[in-house]
Amino acid sequence: MTLGVVVPCHRQEAHLPRTLAALERSLAGRDWSGVLACSEGTAGLPRLSDRWQAIVPDGARGLRTPGAARMLGLAACRGDWVLFVDADVEVEPDWVAAALAAAESPGGRLAGFGGRLEEWFVDGRGERPGRPDLLRVGFEERTVDYLTTPALYRRAALTAVGGYDVRLCSEEDFELGLRLRRAGHELRSLGRMAGRHWSGPRPSFGELARRWRSGLCFGQGQVLRIYAGRSGFGVLLRRQWLYLATLGLWGLDLAALGIWLVTGDAGALAAWIALPLVPLVPMVLRKRSLRLALHSLLTWTLHGAGLLAGLLRPLPEPRGTAC
Repeated sequence: MTLGVVVPCHRQEAHLPRTLAALERSLAGRDWSGVLACSEGTAGLPRLSDRWQAIVPDGARGLRTPGAARMLGLAACRGDWVLFVDADVEVEPDWVAAALAAAESPGGRLAGFGGRLEEWFVDGRGERPGRPDLLRVGFEERTVDYLTTPALYRRAALTAVGGYDVRLCSEEDFELGLRLRRAGHELRSLGRMAGRHWSGPRPSFGELARRWRSGLCFGQGQVLRIYAGRSGFGVLLRRQWLYLATLGLWGLDLAALGIWLVTGDAGALAAWIALPLVPLVPMVLRKRSLRLALHSLLTWTLHGAGLLAGLLRPLPEPRGTAC
């Protein structure tokens, strides 16, 4: 079988040497070719082997969404199967071998394979592990609703459903999984570590600001806008329940504040003060840290506001990818 590899890179050049070296080791002796889709141009990239081609989008196509970057890479590479790996993920050779072996086995319904991501932090103090299962995929092989990278997809299944939605600033993996499953395809986690995800230390308040600036908070609302009145809307709505509940909490809090300002009612003032404590106090007890509890509440609030913005703002044109 032939294999294409797509690595989108948007301001993650610092992690690329590790990412590309792991792919070269994992695919040694196999028939493959790779595409590195670079949103910021090719300056500063590590030296690439002849397996790779680096592409930069023109101004009309952009690379401001994850789905747009992956679809651009998909169009530029060959292969019956395509391995998508984000620029900050170091693939595990054993998972790559297992995924490729599974892809070569008969099974027309199987459209893709994923696995567990380990979280790793790197900063001036060195490298250290975080959560062993970053996205809570689990440690057992099983059928899953969607795949995050690294993900090995059957090209025919991917293209048959239209691939990633290039308009989405996030939620592109889950939305693609919805369409694949509706078309009768199966996605499977292989129950083993697929790779290590590298980032700065988290949780951090700086990361929240980055997610807003990059548009990653808007995808939840964008996908709800796309699916309004369509099959799958209920699934997506349940997926966003925490952010919707946070919006409801702040809506009630603002209403209580308004009542107090207009009427001077002491009960409304007490409600305005007490409502934010409803989620905050349990989180302080659970995390044993006021800072981490505040970070959680701010995260839900930020994603709730992003959901509202994504729901109300016009969607980008299919060929445009700016968030």
